[in-house]
Amino acid sequence: MVSASAPAKTPRRQLDALLTRPDREVNLGEAALLIASEEYPGLDVRRYLVRLDEMGCALRQRLDEEPRPERAVMALNRYLFREQGFRGNTEEYYDPRNSYLNEVIDRRTGIPITLSTVYMEVARRAGLDVEGVGLPGHFVVRIQTPAHPLLVDPFHAGMMLTEKDCQDRLDRIFGGKVKIEPNMLRPCRRRDMLERMLRNLKAVYIRDQDVQRALRVVDLLVQIQPGNAEDLRDRGVLYAALDCYGLAARDLESYLALAPKAPDAKELKARVAQLRHKAARLN
Repeated sequence: MVSASAPAKTPRRQLDALLTRPDREVNLGEAALLIASEEYPGLDVRRYLVRLDEMGCALRQRLDEEPRPERAVMALNRYLFREQGFRGNTEEYYDPRNSYLNEVIDRRTGIPITLSTVYMEVARRAGLDVEGVGLPGHFVVRIQTPAHPLLVDPFHAGMMLTEKDCQDRLDRIFGGKVKIEPNMLRPCRRRDMLERMLRNLKAVYIRDQDVQRALRVVDLLVQIQPGNAEDLRDRGVLYAALDCYGLAARDLESYLALAPKAPDAKELKARVAQLRHKAARLN
């Protein structure tokens, strides 16, 4: 008797499995593509990983001729931004496609964190040690060299940055109200990078009043950070907008349990009662 094969894991279950690994062992490219699978059902994750492999292989051949780390960074920048044509999408920054890695690879354009992901994944395959750095309002990468780390901005064609350059960027974003601190230049965990990608998407979809997509993204955030009170609150509000009263009440109650003294606690307690009443009328 031939036994039935086990059902294939869903992208969410695959993502869960990836995120149980130590952070340094998380395949950032694969995890980002699994997130994209939510928007693009049937996405061939393996095909895009092969494309990253091919770019990494092509870069490694160039690095064989550039033994000095600074020259290697120049070769990496030349390959990705001149030859492959990756660039920051300054014209349509809030296009959600900028946050999906498959689209960034296909269209060769994205926002700082997804271009940093491409940069890191291609560099890693070529043997370079590159980490993400999550500045407030902007994302860059840090390349380790024997002499000192190099800060690079993939959104601006691989521009090398000093700490003053980073402060200048913060000044442009926050009008001089945010001063750079040492902890802002620390390497960013892969899990935190994935969360930041999702928060970008959440902001875009809520701005566009795309409730279905916003809910899907917030649901993933809850999966990655299950104890985040604000995400539970936001998922509850989105469920309520879709008339899923019971689910909305459950999430808002969870939020109130985690943040009983929140400024909106009184308002949401009343809303939970209304939602429970509406859910009961449907049963």
